Amino acid sequence: MRLPDRFEAAYEIVAVGSSAGGVKALIEVLGALPVDFPVPLVLVQHLDPRHETLLGDILDRRSKLRIKLAETGDVIRPGVAYVAPPNRHLLVKPGGILSLSTAEQVKFVRPSVDLLFESVASAYGPAALACVLTGTGSDGATGAGAVKARGGTVVAEDPETAEFKGMPEAVVKAVPVDLVLPLGEIASALVGLVNGTRTG
Repeated sequence: MRLPDRFEAAYEIVAVGSSAGGVKALIEVLGALPVDFPVPLVLVQHLDPRHETLLGDILDRRSKLRIKLAETGDVIRPGVAYVAPPNRHLLVKPGGILSLSTAEQVKFVRPSVDLLFESVASAYGPAALACVLTGTGSDGATGAGAVKARGGTVVAEDPETAEFKGMPEAVVKAVPVDLVLPLGEIASALVGLVNGTRTG
């Protein structure tokens, strides 16, 4: 696939959304990112709202990055992955300030990938990089559209090889996704994109 010249642009944030099968997928992607990954990551993984989550601890043990459960007022930092807590929408405001919300569910879920992506698109425009991994349903498709509309870039796990193809397939059908890749190639693609070195 030939990539447009704008892939040489720097990205300032990576937003990742996943649902069913997502913990395994996040372990693989985050575990392959280098400790000096030059931008922050913000993550929404659909979680059971009735229980405290161990997702941050699980990812922290398997990643070189620092993993942090997001809190309102956090200022995002390079090389840190911020995870939405259960039953809270995660939003990114201009200046990289995080906000948590208990607003209504979107597509029957909270946290919502759509809301995260929409906030990242609004705050970062063409410097936003969004990635959709395995999951059921269509959360993320609307938000990916917002990222594309603001000039950002969207990467999707290949629905044909994803453990659950619903979310990546919905995104691929809804917007002109920039890269559709098997799970094992996503981390290297993210590194290449944020470093401005990926070529078509």
